[in-house]
Amino acid sequence: MTHPLDRAVWTALTTRRADLAVGTGRARRIDPSIGLFVAIEDRSAASFDDLAELVTPGETVGMIETDAWPLPDAFHATGAYQLAQMIATEAAAGPTLPDILSLTDADAPDMLALATLTRPGPFFAGTHRLGGYVGVRRNGVLVAMAGTRLSLPGFVEVSAICTHPDYRGRGFGAALTRHLVAGIHRRGEVPFLTSYVTNTGAIALYESLGFRTRREMTFATIERR
Repeated sequence: MTHPLDRAVWTALTTRRADLAVGTGRARRIDPSIGLFVAIEDRSAASFDDLAELVTPGETVGMIETDAWPLPDAFHATGAYQLAQMIATEAAAGPTLPDILSLTDADAPDMLALATLTRPGPFFAGTHRLGGYVGVRRNGVLVAMAGTRLSLPGFVEVSAICTHPDYRGRGFGAALTRHLVAGIHRRGEVPFLTSYVTNTGAIALYESLGFRTRREMTFATIERR
């Protein structure tokens, strides 16, 4: 039986994040203003035909699967990256911050600016609509944030963990991650995240926060011809 996290994007967009999904039938994509992820029911030609209806010619979208899927003529691959998918069944103890803020629509421009500067992963103008983002401000400036992205039964993804270069080394990212992990655990769910396997520094940080690698995944960017 396939583990839910082996097909996290498809499962999320057909269950708890269906409200942010575009498409019916055998294909889904997250609202393009929020992110680039797409998913299909299976590897069949019919599924890819449904996906082609959702992607405009020349547009690049992203798939996260256990391996790179063979593509039909309607698409071609523009990149493939290995990810470490990590889960945290137990929280790691550590210092907290007294001034963690819940971020809202009003913070969206600052969130996009911080993500654009630090490049924690795909982050769009509407990504904050996924909800669950928290941050730290210093002198009115958003200097660190983290949030949740995909959500599926039993699992919630932690994402967009980033800190302004001028404020790194102060434990902000770790504290925000612990804050999110604790909230997910209180709801009886398991937090997960992904990191490029080459980003050994980030993986070491996540391990110190209680995450362990579950398996490797493939993040493929594909373009509609």
